[in-house]
Amino acid sequence: MKKYDFDKVTERRHTGCLKYDFAVQRGRPADVLPFWVADMDFPVAEEISEALVKRCKHGIFGYSEAESGYFAALSAWYKNNFDWVVQEEWLTKTPGIVFALAAAVNAFTKPGEAVLIQRPVYYPFTEVIEENGRRLVNSPLKLKEDLYEMDFEDLEKKIVAENVKLMILCSPHNPVGRVWSEQELRTVGDICLKHGVIVISDEIHSDFVWGEHKHTVFANLGEAYAQNCIVCTAPSKTFNLAGLQVSNIFIPNPKLRQAFRKSVTAAGYSQLNSLGLLACEAAYKYGSVWLEELRAYLYTNIIFVDAYLKTHLPKLRLLPPQGTYLLWIDFSQIGMTAREREQWLLHEAKLWLDDGYIFGEEGNDFERINIACPRSTLLQGLEQLKKAYDKIVIP
Repeated sequence: MKKYDFDKVTERRHTGCLKYDFAVQRGRPADVLPFWVADMDFPVAEEISEALVKRCKHGIFGYSEAESGYFAALSAWYKNNFDWVVQEEWLTKTPGIVFALAAAVNAFTKPGEAVLIQRPVYYPFTEVIEENGRRLVNSPLKLKEDLYEMDFEDLEKKIVAENVKLMILCSPHNPVGRVWSEQELRTVGDICLKHGVIVISDEIHSDFVWGEHKHTVFANLGEAYAQNCIVCTAPSKTFNLAGLQVSNIFIPNPKLRQAFRKSVTAAGYSQLNSLGLLACEAAYKYGSVWLEELRAYLYTNIIFVDAYLKTHLPKLRLLPPQGTYLLWIDFSQIGMTAREREQWLLHEAKLWLDDGYIFGEEGNDFERINIACPRSTLLQGLEQLKKAYDKIVIP
């Protein structure tokens, strides 16, 4: 018997919720149904809530640090789920992975130097490069039928031509849903080792992998790869803890670790949110049952969306996701530009999605939709989309 009810709708409005409460402030109609930002419409595992309530009842929220149970829970999670043995000295805690990416850009490159990404990709990658005065180099992913692939020839060519110093890898990939194979990751690692390029591997979505696919931690490829990378992890996507702002950054190489920590210190940051630390430890200790049931529910949501599109919106194409709870849907057959489609979705379908163009021009034909919500919410969104679609598409 299942312990958790993911069909239950929990009202998130009027809670300071970025997803539901700030449409007007962000230039969208007040009545849009949001499927954009990557958090979930599900309450956290009860063990997490209980730990937070207990601490709140204590009533003191001074400067805090993680005790020994924190790393024990974290290391057990990665050993049990990914066969990755981590050392405590590798760990630096930050208030988020995007913060860590910015710290790494400043630690490992100088202003004007090149940092490589693979678009279409999570748009803060672009922001932390360009807003810190570094030069962005793009090696676009190649779409072959329903599957994105890395262009290794282009990747190496750009690294050499642009004198790239740092690469930010998204693994699993947001938004295209690829789970990179061990061989693909090894090829990236070999190219970067050959040319002295440090790899930052953002692995925040690693707990959501579908079917027979398997997530490989970049640092677990072998010692040479481990010594040339920064592995970015967090409980925020897995356990819906984004608002508590805690991430765990692993850097096996002591020289890189020292430079990274210096950059974090230069940003003026030290101890994490005390409730974030507590929630992270509780999640990794007690959250496995909740997560197992959640993954099963999300997978049925993916199947539901795919069937609905094929039946009712056949001009839209879902690229089968290998990982993440973010679906990448091709809208190219409805004959709109990216900006036209954005307005149509907002004002006709009354939906707020993440428009593909924000991930780079390679995403112009796509929309990203977050399906981490009750089925009834998902159905409402699809029906609103169908109503708008039926007005413009001739059967």
